[in-house]
Amino acid sequence: MQGRVRSLLWADGKLKLIDQTKLPITFEVVECTTYQEVGDAIRSMKVRGAPAIGATAAFGVALGALEHRNDHPADFVAAMDAICGELAATRPTAVNLFWALERMRKVVESRKGERVASIVAALVAEAEAIAAEDVETCQRIGAAGAALIPDGAGVLTICNAGALATVDYGTALGVVRAACEAGRDFHVYAAETRPFLQGARLTAWELVEENIPATLITDNMAGWVMQQGRIQVVIVGADRIARNGDTANKIGTYTFAVLAHHHQIPFYVAAPLSTVDLALPSGEQIPIEERPAEEVTHVFGQQVAPKGIHAYNPAFDVTPAQLISGIITEVGVIRPPFTINLGKAFESA
Repeated sequence: MQGRVRSLLWADGKLKLIDQTKLPITFEVVECTTYQEVGDAIRSMKVRGAPAIGATAAFGVALGALEHRNDHPADFVAAMDAICGELAATRPTAVNLFWALERMRKVVESRKGERVASIVAALVAEAEAIAAEDVETCQRIGAAGAALIPDGAGVLTICNAGALATVDYGTALGVVRAACEAGRDFHVYAAETRPFLQGARLTAWELVEENIPATLITDNMAGWVMQQGRIQVVIVGADRIARNGDTANKIGTYTFAVLAHHHQIPFYVAAPLSTVDLALPSGEQIPIEERPAEEVTHVFGQQVAPKGIHAYNPAFDVTPAQLISGIITEVGVIRPPFTINLGKAFESA
């Protein structure tokens, strides 16, 4: 069963994206016909969420291939390499972006010597496969994690790891959806997620659309609602997971993990194996994107801080593996020690 929204749609050589900067006030669709437009959509966060960014970038390469379909073979290969490089530079933290681009690069590499038209068709097919696999993967993540939400539980999440952050269904919200489909009675607490308000604008919108009981809270209420006994489990998404289990996710996630540990509340990360970066031994090597100060000093274009004040705006933080109870993936819930068990998960996959 798919979620009610699909973040992206490929049809007739065009990529249609829900403009997530406009939700929940208006529902608008952005149509991309060039890879440059795709890059802008990723950079400006019209599309966001690690799996969705990966699939979107893959279609960006497909659009670039269509633009260069009349090139000489050598020129085409050079153009594809440049396009992948440009798309890789849009956002640095979400590893799914680089994972998807690497898959597209391998298609080009494996088909050198073939007609350009054949390579273009293969690139479009690969992007479509990445998108289709993401939907199936999220559904499997949901099924793997549903049992972690008991009847009567309060479930805390941050940012948006729902259908909007993937191609469809979601990771952390995929677990919520699956538990709801299983008939469990629970309540979601969605943190607003300053400064870009993905929780207030996107997660809350998805929950309302699907009639899942939920309450919106500000980020700095998390400790208090835990102390009151309202939270029994925390489930978040991820943008990159190091080999030892250290996890980069939206800024504020680390704070929630520390609070959950103090209150003895299980803290789970829901993410596909494509979000795991085995090349990085720990979270210390994860690049953290820093976004414009205006996102902190302004809200929807309205200045809320005095002119001249400096603002620090890292988009992500890193939660140490020792604070994570388990990582919910498409091959099941992976428990510590993560260095060993993540490796086993890749072997089984």
